Amino acid sequence: MINKEVFDEYLPTIGIECHVQLRTKTKLFSGANNDARGKAPNTTVSPICFGLPGTLPVLNKEVVNLAIRAGIALNAEIAKISSFDRKHYFYPDLPKGYQITQLERPTVGVGKIEVPFGDKTFVVRINRAHIEEDAGKLTHPEGADYSLVDLNRAGTPLIEVVSEADMHSPAEAKAYVQELYLLMKFAGVTDGDLYQGNMRFDVNISVAKKSDTEWGTRAEVKNLNSFRSVEKAAEYEFKRQVEIVATGGRIEQETRGWNDAKQKTFSQRSKENANDYRYFPDADLPPIELTDKKINTIRDDMPALPNQIRQELAVYGIDPVSAETLIIQYATHGGSYLDNPLAIGKIMGPAAAKFVVNFLVNRFVARLDENPDSLIPAAHHFMDTFKLFEAKELSSNAADELLFKIAAEDQSIDVRAFAKKHGLLQENDLVAIEKIITEVLAEPASKKAVDDIKAGNDRAVGFIVGRVMKLSQGKANPGVVKELLKKLL
Repeated sequence: MINKEVFDEYLPTIGIECHVQLRTKTKLFSGANNDARGKAPNTTVSPICFGLPGTLPVLNKEVVNLAIRAGIALNAEIAKISSFDRKHYFYPDLPKGYQITQLERPTVGVGKIEVPFGDKTFVVRINRAHIEEDAGKLTHPEGADYSLVDLNRAGTPLIEVVSEADMHSPAEAKAYVQELYLLMKFAGVTDGDLYQGNMRFDVNISVAKKSDTEWGTRAEVKNLNSFRSVEKAAEYEFKRQVEIVATGGRIEQETRGWNDAKQKTFSQRSKENANDYRYFPDADLPPIELTDKKINTIRDDMPALPNQIRQELAVYGIDPVSAETLIIQYATHGGSYLDNPLAIGKIMGPAAAKFVVNFLVNRFVARLDENPDSLIPAAHHFMDTFKLFEAKELSSNAADELLFKIAAEDQSIDVRAFAKKHGLLQENDLVAIEKIITEVLAEPASKKAVDDIKAGNDRAVGFIVGRVMKLSQGKANPGVVKELLKKLL
């Protein structure tokens, strides 16, 4: 073990490659089904997937459209002419002995991502985002001396987003992959199901002393499929590499895997260089030629991306933490997480937007753990409920309860009548409330509280208000109670 002070002398340098599965109906170069979820092995395949002699690839044009969308989301250059190459390696899950990818002329070039990080941001440069096909999958039955090949994923269309090594902490690496996930989801490029491997992250990390002018030897941790595993793998690798170099050892350039159960990386194989793959142009596929009109048509069709949404929410006074929660929920579950607060804010102003966000972030999301099928109320019911709340006819808790009840009911209900039916409206009748206050003040238990209030102890007001609320079964308006109590005392 080495001292903590030694770790403080070193800095990690991190770059990340992300394989993003594109949400097309069919595969990259064939008409085979692109959705292998729950399918039996080797059933979503075609002769192309098996690399059978005489088969020729035909480019799926929707892949190009989605690659352009990804490039726009990455603030990247879109190449007018791009082309495919063959990357050669021999492995059982790649029957034809090469992978079709892009090396010399990728469709998406240099770009950048502005990543939120606490109360600041940092920029990660994008080196490229190239189109390529996925390989198959090997499974290793426990206790068996053989492996099984499943080619359902073979030919799945991917873009590989390659970042520059602009991250210098595990926390920054996690923030970057989260923002990349949001960009790809908002742009409609991928389904983004991390459990199904729709986005997989390869983390390249090296360490060097903060005073050094050159990077150390890097190791690559492959196939991470969660934001947390990216952060934890980077943390482990930083400590592992510092312990080696600080004691006079040498880092091997290698590919490593991640054992999530043990929270450790492990060696898989030595790292290949580009010349080991014997790249050369694919003779079966013509170049992709794009026009400004084509690119601009897709650009005009792009939705609002996360940073724009953050700015819109900030206009309504939504705090950054709540805004981020909404954005992540929208990306993960879709629905009305963003549509409702933004639309209602435009119609009714910041107070109404905050009212909707408070319900969604502080009440609705928390209840999803208990009931994942909970429904979000319709926008007009949010607005009607806010009007009752603003008029002090609903308490904050009653408004939340009303919204949960409304979401489970027929969407054509009258909100005020519905709230009255369920006993949620606050009592604003001054005569009725004053009568209850008088009864409470006459109780022996209230004598000390009354004396304290008269002596200037405002905290004692809470005791009286609580008793009034209990006697009114929670229907008395607390604000009205306080005003009348001051008047009576």
